[in-house]
Amino acid sequence: MSDRHVNERAVHSSRFGAWLDHHGYSIVASLGRMLRKPWATLLTIGVMGVALALPLGLWLVLDNVARLGGEVRESREIAVFLNTEVDAAKAQVIADSLRARGDVAKVELVTPQQALEQLRARPDLAAAIDALGAEQARAALPSVLRVSPKGDELLLAESLKTLPEAERVQHDAIWRERLDAWLRFGGRAVLVLAMLLGLGALLVVGNTVRLDIQSRREEIGVLQLLGASDGFVRRPFLYLGVWYGLGAGALALAVLTAAWMALRQPLADLAAEYGSGFTLHGLDPLPAACVLVAAGLLGWLGAGLVTGHYLRQTRPVGR
Repeated sequence: MSDRHVNERAVHSSRFGAWLDHHGYSIVASLGRMLRKPWATLLTIGVMGVALALPLGLWLVLDNVARLGGEVRESREIAVFLNTEVDAAKAQVIADSLRARGDVAKVELVTPQQALEQLRARPDLAAAIDALGAEQARAALPSVLRVSPKGDELLLAESLKTLPEAERVQHDAIWRERLDAWLRFGGRAVLVLAMLLGLGALLVVGNTVRLDIQSRREEIGVLQLLGASDGFVRRPFLYLGVWYGLGAGALALAVLTAAWMALRQPLADLAAEYGSGFTLHGLDPLPAACVLVAAGLLGWLGAGLVTGHYLRQTRPVGR
């Protein structure tokens, strides 16, 4: 290898080392500048954190509502309430005839005795059943056929309504469609809110970095006259924006975690009163990490836009 190639490799290695050193210096120096202004830093991070927490909180609410209504949205089961005059043997014959149909996947028969046992298992109804009397309660309960469709559930539901023994056919298709429509609207609202508040956070970090640039304009002017590149001048401010973004993301996650801890147990107790095991879910580790990354990128973008505009305005003539 010639001396020329050795010298070129040494120059490149030296430049790369200097580039890494400046990145490390910029990371530490930008963090130090934030810590030297604790109140201003807390104010900026607080405003950005709230702006990020609002759409995230609404998204979590929609996610939990979707989970709560998951059984309603995903279930295609049709409930056929038979006349009270239909006894268990006749109900079994009807169930067998439905199982033979090509548009029916499964039929489950719930007799009045089984329904009475299910109701008696609920503490809030057991006393009322005892007061009414088991025989009278059983006589008032109809046999129920839970039909799982194999094809078009709407056509099957209309067909089941024509059964002479059917008193009422319950189908949740309309409710599921309404719930899906509300969830789609909520998802679009979260997206719009996230864009608006994300723009607000972008402006907040951009204005904060702009003030920091103004306080160092003489230093920046000297660096430009000495031939420093725009990337060299911009780098500390970019990392400053990243620190603001990471701080805001961490604050937003802390707020959501505090809200989750405060609401989780009361909501679980409320669900238990209705015989449900529903629990409030928070952010999983992967989405939480994505929030931090997105917040850091948001800060980087805000700082980059402001510093880029400033450097274009102050770039020395001839560069």
